[in-house]
Amino acid sequence: MKNLHATLPTALSAALLEAVLLAPAPAAAQAAQALPVPALATPPKVDGDLAEWGSEGWLAVAVRPALERKDRPRYGLDEADDQNHTGSLTVQIKAGIADGRLFIAVRYPDSREDKDTAAWEWRDGRYVQSRRSEDQFAVRFHLAGDYDRSMLSARDYRADVWLWSAGRSNPTGVADDYSHSFTTRSTEDAAEYSLPGGKTAYIRKPRDAGRPAYRSLPAPREHKGDRLPAFEAQKATGSAADVAARGQWKAGFWSLEFARALHTGQADDVVFVPGQKLLGQIAVFNHGRDEHKSVSEPVLFEFAPPR
Repeated sequence: MKNLHATLPTALSAALLEAVLLAPAPAAAQAAQALPVPALATPPKVDGDLAEWGSEGWLAVAVRPALERKDRPRYGLDEADDQNHTGSLTVQIKAGIADGRLFIAVRYPDSREDKDTAAWEWRDGRYVQSRRSEDQFAVRFHLAGDYDRSMLSARDYRADVWLWSAGRSNPTGVADDYSHSFTTRSTEDAAEYSLPGGKTAYIRKPRDAGRPAYRSLPAPREHKGDRLPAFEAQKATGSAADVAARGQWKAGFWSLEFARALHTGQADDVVFVPGQKLLGQIAVFNHGRDEHKSVSEPVLFEFAPPR
């Protein structure tokens, strides 16, 4: 991550920690890997079965822990990132265009399928939400501004972020769709982080407009069971329904597929233009959450010219 010497506020809540970073340590910095995005003969079915993608043309992308032991004092945290169960691994990724849509396929090792989401658990006479975490995978694209590989940066930029989750995306076939914004200008309703030189980074992560594919369920006031769901599936609408996604876990590997229209007409979605290039990154959460993830260096999506 470039020029990252920020110290997080000591009172930073767990919810805000989700916005810490999407870039590995400085030693891992390297040129963006090029990922060809050719035209596909037929659109693949978004079901997590990668047989249609063949065995050739996969790009190997390394991901490493976003927050390493030597980085933790910088954030006011005094232990190693023991909650990151991903570590360093290689993700195989492939992409293509068909019928006006971008398709992305990924495959990576994971010894166990973790699809249980947080739940309401009855403890000492009341419901408490568990910290159970599901497997997740994120892709982000440069949307506007001066893109930076780090989420803590003095640059102003926006990113279009897709987040697949094993327990919430798979039942609905829809990934979470966000528009992350990063700026040093004072911003309301934003997480704040101190940067070198006295600057402050303001980060907002609004969900795209519309109804998401699931909703949070409140905790019952009375005992209705020792363990109750904290989320409920619902039909996604609007821009929140743009990204189709589904995964399959088998024999120690996750296989995932994403798809979205090249141009949705929504201001919070990046436009994929044939013949142009676009920076992006990927991140893997192995039953982890918040900052406990492993991330890649930038990937350059190289879209083939229109036929």
